[in-house]
Amino acid sequence: MRIVFAGGGTGGHLYPGLAIARALVRLDARVRPFFIGARRGVERDVLPGTGFDHLLLDLHPLYRVRPWENWRTIAGLGGAWRAIGRVLAAEDARVVVGTGGYASGAALARALGGRVPIVLQEQNSLPGITTRFFARYAREIYLGYAEAAPFLRARHGAWVGETGNPIEPPPEPLPDRAAARRAWGFPDEGGVVVLVFGGSQGARPLNEAVASWVQGGIPGGVHLIWGTGRPWYDRFAALESARVRVRAYLSPIADAYAAADLAVTRAGALTLAELCAWGIPSILVPLPTAAADHQTANARALAAAGAATVLPQSQLAAHRLDVEVGAVARDPAALRSRATAARARGRPGAAAQIAERILRVASAGRRID
Repeated sequence: MRIVFAGGGTGGHLYPGLAIARALVRLDARVRPFFIGARRGVERDVLPGTGFDHLLLDLHPLYRVRPWENWRTIAGLGGAWRAIGRVLAAEDARVVVGTGGYASGAALARALGGRVPIVLQEQNSLPGITTRFFARYAREIYLGYAEAAPFLRARHGAWVGETGNPIEPPPEPLPDRAAARRAWGFPDEGGVVVLVFGGSQGARPLNEAVASWVQGGIPGGVHLIWGTGRPWYDRFAALESARVRVRAYLSPIADAYAAADLAVTRAGALTLAELCAWGIPSILVPLPTAAADHQTANARALAAAGAATVLPQSQLAAHRLDVEVGAVARDPAALRSRATAARARGRPGAAAQIAERILRVASAGRRID
């Protein structure tokens, strides 16, 4: 049973598809996921190591700032249309799953042209342009945030629901917190362990603020796990100490999640899904240049739920980190309350739930009405 995934360009659009694909294979060994993505996206480096069949095409985003370069987008779509048509026909695709980003639009459109059912997974509280456009044609739409629903015009009879974002779920039961702390060289109990990271490549404003904070002296009882990102590690590695662990890349990040009481991060949808699944409250610094400022929308949704504090990048500084983290460190009851709120927003079983629904769509019949 071939199920095609279309999405990528960034990890935020690719990794949800991978989580769903793995859940599908676990549920039904007959499923054969197939990924369609862009040669210029993160999928170029990630998909070859997954073991899933895939096709990378010369796809381009809309060049909003440099519109004269949109000839690349148009030319890429022409070649992609034919290649995707051959894949859908040869593979007898049952469903096409769109996970967003410019790499998904061509495949979703071609699926509709071939009368193959489509379903969508939207990660953010403010839906992207691809999801907004194709929502009117989708059989089902799986939302990371219920707040996204009012922005979508779904087709009559379509299922639209908050499943949470598909991630690799935390282990059950969760790792022992004292042992996790000990592995980082921190005391078994007391104080707070703060996890700071800005994605796999790091975030310069976040790193610079944390560096100033560490150099000025972090509050007593605070222990820090700091993922700088590989491009920044050499610059900040010397700030390692008994209470500050500096790493270029947190892999596996589960080791850090298991020890953390609080996180200071960007507000990407998958990062927030993982933090909530682990029950970790957060101080969120949204990326101000994210498309349609969707990270701010994500952060505000968690703040409204009582699971996070929003710290705009324009206000990010060592003294603000000192105030925000220090307040939490001095109020264990507030920290526990935030952790409970984060856990309430967590959907660790999202990938399995979505996979079950996709299998039902695939079994209902290949061609759309």
